[in-house]
Amino acid sequence: MTEKELVEGCVEGNRKAQKRLFELYAPNMLAVAARYSKSIAEAEDILQDAFIKIFDKISTFKGDATIGAWIKRIVINTALNSQRRKLYDQPMEEVDDRNYHDMQNIVLSDYSFNELLGMIQSLPSGCQIIFNLYAIEGYSHKEIADQLDISEGTSKSQYSRAKQLLQQKIKLEDRKAYEKAV
Repeated sequence: MTEKELVEGCVEGNRKAQKRLFELYAPNMLAVAARYSKSIAEAEDILQDAFIKIFDKISTFKGDATIGAWIKRIVINTALNSQRRKLYDQPMEEVDDRNYHDMQNIVLSDYSFNELLGMIQSLPSGCQIIFNLYAIEGYSHKEIADQLDISEGTSKSQYSRAKQLLQQKIKLEDRKAYEKAV
């Protein structure tokens, strides 16, 4: 079944097409949702909400991008909406005069996906969301600021804080691995 046929089937409410679309994209989209959540259960809730929206709005899919990119955008937006309350409960620091130069690159190849996901999930909510949007999804700080209704400085400082916290976590894990080996 082609992508176009799959979308048309979903638009028509064909359950087999919907099941196939879910089976094709749910595993990767669960990983996306997990980066924005604090647990797999929370990520599964985000994924479920996202697919409800996907099936409800699939008739609006124009085909300007791939269906996968369109689905990913919905999953990210659903995750952001679920996290917005947390962002307001835990205000982000805004530092306008902070130096935002890039810190040393971190070597992550020694870590499994689950270890890296755990590190990202352990970040404070603001840092976690901005790290994902900037470092993984490729949004600019201006785009993030507009989307989250924060300043660019806040986005930059939260990203900088996220990198610093991740570096500390990696150093701690490296130290534990070294001590275990010795």
